[in-house]
Amino acid sequence: MSLSKTPSAERIHIGIFGKRNAGKSSIINAITGQDTALVSDIKGTTTDPVYKAMELLPLGPVVLMDTPGLDDEGPLGALRVQKSREVLDKSDIALLVTDAVQGMAQEDRRLEKELKKRGIPFLIVYNKCDCGHRGASRLGEEALWVSARTGEGIEELKERLSRLRPQETGEKRLAGDLLEPQDLAVLVVPIDKSAPKGRLILPQQQVIRDILESGAVSVVVRDTELADIWKLLGRKPRLVITDSQVFEKAARETPEDIALTSFSILFARYKGSLYQAVAGAQTLEELKDGDKVLIAEGCTHHRQCEDIGTVKLPRWIREYTGREPEFVFSSGGDFPGKLKEFRMIIHCGACMLQEREMQNRLARAAQEGVPITNYGIAIAYMKGILKRSLKPFPEMADLLTGGKTE
Repeated sequence: MSLSKTPSAERIHIGIFGKRNAGKSSIINAITGQDTALVSDIKGTTTDPVYKAMELLPLGPVVLMDTPGLDDEGPLGALRVQKSREVLDKSDIALLVTDAVQGMAQEDRRLEKELKKRGIPFLIVYNKCDCGHRGASRLGEEALWVSARTGEGIEELKERLSRLRPQETGEKRLAGDLLEPQDLAVLVVPIDKSAPKGRLILPQQQVIRDILESGAVSVVVRDTELADIWKLLGRKPRLVITDSQVFEKAARETPEDIALTSFSILFARYKGSLYQAVAGAQTLEELKDGDKVLIAEGCTHHRQCEDIGTVKLPRWIREYTGREPEFVFSSGGDFPGKLKEFRMIIHCGACMLQEREMQNRLARAAQEGVPITNYGIAIAYMKGILKRSLKPFPEMADLLTGGKTE
C-alpha cells in the first residue's frame, strides 16, 4: 500500500487549534504548499472542522484537521467550539496557533492545559511574527515563531512535527502474528447488496495485506462456496476469518479442528481492547425492556434494507434476549457526548477510526461505567460461537463466563 493510498485511520492526525484569525488555515496552507484551507480576514471563516489527507515529509502520511476558532461566539459559535474540542479525540499531535503580537489568550491556555491532561504531544505556534513587535511568549521545545505569510519558520515547524510523532509501542498486527510463513488462511467474504461494487471493503483489504506481509497465503471465498472449499484445498488452513454477518454459517461449515475468528474480532484486538469487548458482550444477558442500547458505526454509508447495524443486530438482540430494548444509532463522528443513559454500547469494528479516537471512546465508556462490545463479538456471543472464535487468543480463554454455547 503506497503512502498516497494509506487509509485515513492509519495516518497520523494533526489537529490545528486556536482563536479566530490566529492564522490556523494560513498555517495549513503554508505547511502543504497549496491553498488547502479557505483564508479570510473575516473572523470565523472556518465554521466546521476541515480534513486534508496528505504526505508531510519527514513525518509521512498524515491528516491535517483545521478547526473553528476557540473564541467563537453566540449559540452557533458554541456549537462550533464544541466541534473543535471533539477533534481533540482524533488528534495524535496538536498545533496551538496563536498571534505572535498578542501572545497566548485565555482560550489558548485552557486548551494547552487540556492537551497536557490528555497526553497529546503539541507545539505552540506563534504566527504572524513578520508583523514587527513580538509579544510576551515562551520558546523552547514546545513553541516556535512562524509566519504563514513569509514562510519563516515553516520548515522548522515540519521538522519539529516529525519529532512529535507518537512512539510505536511494538508492531501491531491484524492477523499476521497468528500465522507462520506458508500457512493458509481462508477469508469468508459475502457478496450481497451491501457489498461495494468492484472492490473489497477496507477491513478485508487490510487483513489480506497483513497476511501477505507475514509470508502466509490467503484464499478469499464467498460464504456460498465455503462448504466446498475444503476439498479444493491441498492442505488444511491454519485459520478461517469470516465476515460477522455470516458468522453462524461459517462456524457450521468450518471443521472444528480449524481455528475460526472474524474480521470484527481482529479489529477489536487491533484498534481497542479485546478484553473489554468480550466482557461487554456478556451484558446482553442482563438487558431489560426499555434499556437503551447504542449501536455505533465509525463511518457513514448508504444503508441497505438488511443493514447489519440498524436492522440485523437489533433483530438478533430481540430474538436472543426476548426483550425489547430501545436502540439508538450513531455514525461517523457523531458519537454521543454522554453515555450514562445507555445500558450497553455495540460498536462496529472501527476500521475507519484511528486508534486514538477508538481508544478515547473505549475510555469514556469505561469511565462512565457503560459496557462496550463490537458487532462481531456480540454476534458470536449470541450465536454461541464466541468461545470457539477466541481460541486464536489464549489470553481470552477464561474471560467468557456466560451465554449460549454450541
